[in-house]
Amino acid sequence: MNLDDDWLDMPEDKYNPSESGEQSEPAPELRILYQDEHLVAIHKPAGLLVHRSYLARRERFFAMQLTRDLVGCHVFPVHRLDRPTSGVLLFAKSSEVANALCEQFANHSIEKQYLALVRGNMHESGVLDYALKVELDEVADKFANQDKAAQDAVTQYEPLLNTEIPYPSGRYATSRFALVKLSPKTGRKHQLRRHMAHLRHPIIGDTTHGDGKQNAFFRAHFDINRLWLIAKKLTFTHPVTLERLSIETELEPEWETVFSGLGWDDAVLCCEPSVLIAEQTTTV
Repeated sequence: MNLDDDWLDMPEDKYNPSESGEQSEPAPELRILYQDEHLVAIHKPAGLLVHRSYLARRERFFAMQLTRDLVGCHVFPVHRLDRPTSGVLLFAKSSEVANALCEQFANHSIEKQYLALVRGNMHESGVLDYALKVELDEVADKFANQDKAAQDAVTQYEPLLNTEIPYPSGRYATSRFALVKLSPKTGRKHQLRRHMAHLRHPIIGDTTHGDGKQNAFFRAHFDINRLWLIAKKLTFTHPVTLERLSIETELEPEWETVFSGLGWDDAVLCCEPSVLIAEQTTTV
């Protein structure tokens, strides 16, 4: 397979947390968004890795393992979400279906829609076509080509809501933020985070490419520590039925807490159909 988001074909995780000798802790709860005999889509919580990696040997839970246990069969990842990103994560139940979906990702026929909270107000929609150099890990990519040419990267962005709150951050007397809809047309590593930083509107909570002062303000002011990026909707052609299928998730309750603090009440949010809030009582 040749996915442009650098997906790695790895065997399913067989790790058993009970054998590690570590103190037991509850596994993250997964919510099934869609399931049939060929596919399953879940809502991945922020902070959960998709699959095992030797760079994260101390981790005990992975979306792949938890989904397998939840549906009772082997699952195959067909794309990835960064660990701090939450939202729609799709798995296939067979290698044949996985291959078909991977081809759709590779030829960019799958539509991906994200929501993000960013620094500053945004007033214009646009498409950013800005090539990105591959981000290499010092350990995992020790022997990789360090001089690989930048790869094409395209992101469509659309501001949905803007706000300014009377609290200083950095050298300014007030703080401005925006809720933005992002649609990546390619799948480069950290593409959305790097593209928004390039536009001078870094995603809040991004500790690698973001604004450290704004991140610190957000953590202190709202007492919530996360990357404010969610994979909201995934639209693709079902590889077996050939029907066009859209899978969408709701925002976690902490988004509602932040929206309230930013002055976006129900009257404002109900006018924006891209914003769906999960109920506090949502269960798997």
